[in-house]
Amino acid sequence: MSTVEESYLVGLIGSGVLVSLTPPLHEHEADALGLRYLYRPLDLDTIGRTPAQIAELLAAGAALGYNGFNITHPCKQEVVQHLDELSPAATAIGAANTVLIRESRLRGDNTDVSGFAAAMSSGLPGADLKSVVLLGAGGAGAAVSHALLSSGVKQLVIVDIDQPRAEQRVAEMATQFPGATLVASVPDELPALLPGASGLVNATYTGMHNHPGMPVPADLLRPDLWVADIVYRPIVTELVAAASALGCAVLDGGYMATAQAADTFRLITGIEPDRDRMRAHFLQLIAQGR
Repeated sequence: MSTVEESYLVGLIGSGVLVSLTPPLHEHEADALGLRYLYRPLDLDTIGRTPAQIAELLAAGAALGYNGFNITHPCKQEVVQHLDELSPAATAIGAANTVLIRESRLRGDNTDVSGFAAAMSSGLPGADLKSVVLLGAGGAGAAVSHALLSSGVKQLVIVDIDQPRAEQRVAEMATQFPGATLVASVPDELPALLPGASGLVNATYTGMHNHPGMPVPADLLRPDLWVADIVYRPIVTELVAAASALGCAVLDGGYMATAQAADTFRLITGIEPDRDRMRAHFLQLIAQGR
């Protein structure tokens, strides 16, 4: 367990991370808790490094006294082979978004998994988990699928434009969750899939400020379908707006963003942050156009 007398040096490694809200989220919460905490983004594009150089960046961080790193695109899978140990979640999906440095040993974790599970619990309590359609079988989809199945989803349909990738994800999840029904599908099948679903999750880039649009046709939504999005820029995506207008129970991407940040903060410091305060600060940052 850490104490308030300690100081913390944390970094974020990835491409295009200078605009990330994770550093201010961590530092603001640390200030509120009376911790000395410095969080700096290390943008691969800015410092002239490639994902293949992640090992040397981690080694340099350990030598300089960093307590840990968040890892984001495009390094979450690349980093795994360079770590000394992995948490069960990181092992299960073959990706890590958090690296803790303890006595020169590197331990990988994945708070995308726990973050989405926590987001569901707080933002969609009591959601019907009978049958869920998940859009996206990539890295984000892997974390979300694991979180959904761990949360008790009975049937999960993974939809991706790359059907072999969806089939591979289903095969991986089937070995870990043998009691669940898993199906791989493609977007063309959504008109047949969504009428029987209790929930819909978007784990694709569609809806981001630089990838605008709807990941599903709006006429496939219905009021009794709960809808979750992992995109948080904008926080009200076209999917979230359309679902809200219909009266659907909705989970915006900010819930996962703040929950995974809170989980990482706890792993690094050993101190449980105030999650409601972090959510409120996140919304304030969004409102300020950060």
